[in-house]
Formats: sequence, C-alpha cells, structure tokens
Amino acid sequence: MINQEIFLHTLQLEGVEFFTGVPDSYLNGFCDYLLRNISQEKNVIAANEGNAIAIAAGHFLATQEIPLVYMQNSGLGNTINPLVSLADKQVYAIPMILLVGWRGQPGTGDWAQHELQGEITPGLLDLMHIPYDILPDDNDKVTGILKQAVSLARSNRKPYALIAPKGVMAGEKMNNKDQTYPMSREEAIEVVLDHMPADTIYSATTGRATRELFFLREKRNESKKTDFLNIGSMGHASSVAFGIALAKPQRKVVCLDGDAAAMMHLGAMTMLHKYNVPNYLHIILNNGAHESVGGQPSAGHLIDFTKIAESCGYKTIGHPVTTREELTQAIEILAKEPFAAFIDVRIHKGMRGKLPPLDFSHREAIDNLIKELNKKD
Repeated sequence: MINQEIFLHTLQLEGVEFFTGVPDSYLNGFCDYLLRNISQEKNVIAANEGNAIAIAAGHFLATQEIPLVYMQNSGLGNTINPLVSLADKQVYAIPMILLVGWRGQPGTGDWAQHELQGEITPGLLDLMHIPYDILPDDNDKVTGILKQAVSLARSNRKPYALIAPKGVMAGEKMNNKDQTYPMSREEAIEVVLDHMPADTIYSATTGRATRELFFLREKRNESKKTDFLNIGSMGHASSVAFGIALAKPQRKVVCLDGDAAAMMHLGAMTMLHKYNVPNYLHIILNNGAHESVGGQPSAGHLIDFTKIAESCGYKTIGHPVTTREELTQAIEILAKEPFAAFIDVRIHKGMRGKLPPLDFSHREAIDNLIKELNKKD
C-alpha cells in the first residue's frame, strides 16, 4: 500500500494542487486522504468522470497548473468525449494526470461487470494516445513515476494516466454510519416492496441497492424474476426502468436509484416531459454519499431533487420523505396519479455489516426477467 502522504506531497512538489473526479474503492486511500487534507475548492467530487475532465480543463486554462482527475476504470467511458475532443493535443492540448483504479485487472479475479473493462483499460488509453504507467506498490518507484508523469504531461501538453491495481492506493475503511435520518436504505426498500403490487418490475442501481434488494428477496422468500440488478453502468438504472415502463404500460415499474448515481446522468430525468409513463415510479435512496466506494460525500443532501423532478415532468408530494410512514403515504398518494412519479427518500449511511457480496448468475437472472416481461397473459 502506497503512503498517501508521500504520494500527495510529491504531486504538490511537482505543481499539482487541484484534484477532481469520482471516488473509487481501489483509490479509497487516496480519496480519503484528499478529503481530510485538501479544501473542498481544491478537491471537487464531480457528478461524473467526463464532468471531472472538463472541470480539470477549466482549472488548467485559468491557472496553467496541471490538475489530477481520479476515477474507477469503469468511468473511462464517460471521459472519452472530453479527452479526445477537448483535451487532445490536436484540439486544445490540455495536460492533466489521470489516476485510474484498475477494477477487473486480468488475472486478479473480479466480478463479471468489471472483467471486460479491466481487460480493455490499457487499450482504451492506447486508442486515445494517452501514455500511462501502472503504479507499483513501492513508494520510491511511485515517486519517480509521478515526477515523470507530470513532467511529460507538462512538456507534451497532453494527459498522462496512472493505473492503480488493487491494493496499491488502498486505505482504511472509514466509519460511514450516521443517524442523520432514521431510515436505512434496506428499510426504505422493504417499505417499497410492502406497498407496491407483487408483480412490480424493479430496476436497482449499482452498489448497495442491488445487494439489498437481492437479499431482501431471499429473506422474504420472494421471486427475483421481476428484478433488474444494474450491477454496473452507474447512473443508468433509471433509463433501463424508463425503457421497460414505456414498453410495458400495464406493469408498474420502480427505479431504486442512488443520489450519486442519479446525478451522474441527471439529464435522463428530463425525458419525462415528452412521454406518458404513469406506470413509472422513480425513487432516489438519498444518503448524501458515494457509499459503495468509501462514503465520500455527494451533493445528495444539498440539492432539491423534488423540484428538479417536478420541473422534468414527474408528479411528487412536494418534499422529501424521511420516515417509513411518510414513504408509505407518498407511495399511496402517488399511486392514484396518472403521471410518472418521483420520491426523494432521505436515508442515513451504513448497511448491515453481515450482508455478503452479490454473487449470482447474470444470464439466468436477465433471462428470467425477459421471460417475465414477455409472457403471454
């Protein structure tokens, strides 16, 4: 495990003083160290990775200082457009350091949603003509790599990437439990399950929501055939749910979203003004954190999702809910409305410590859902 104090100090000596990105579990040591030692104005947790590239570009234009953008490799897809059409040497030639957590590194073993991304990570950087180094678990070697990376980014006026394998940028797990709001995510999901029709289709966002829905089904001895577990593709669970709701107007469809996931692709909510999907209920399980990757704060508790949803065409009850009773009442009220509905459910951070990792047959699960959605009445 690299010493994060040495890592950050080396970057600062090389003139890298500004950081932005999306937190990653493989980079949690670095992300947590930034959170404790760098001001909010110098460490901007972005809505998505492409957003972070653009923020970093703006910082360079304003200061001529080389910024660092951190992300999981699953977020590289979000960066491709701004990297190749904004930062590229043939366009505006904007230097920056990319720190990329390498989920799914070949030969290390990982969950299915990370395998292909891990395999193609170096190749994606090659395709974008971005040079890179793979960080070793050695402080002295990493110091030399950092100095060279910043020097080359500066002299060549282009991005330079640092790929972090598992464990290299790790850190101690933060205590993320709080009691800001009374309900946990699991409790909120169970309220929804209790008060929606038995054949409701669910699309659960990547991270904790998928795991908790999966294991609640087992606890309640319920079928999982109506559940879509969006184990990857952060920010897209609501669009999957919308697509299902639009195609199957006779079925109730619920998206169990996260605050950071919803903000990652917030534009998806704007489509509700153009389409009539009264069978669709969009619920954001809002704990104000990137909990699955370390608990770094999001803007979830700082913004008014309800007003955003209303402006996008959703029917709401006009405010967030914070208790079981309020959530139950909101579901019952909105069920009577002939419009797509939205609920911002404020919850506290933390989950049951004994909840095991999510391990299931993806193909069997999706084939069961397809069969359920296409069965003849």
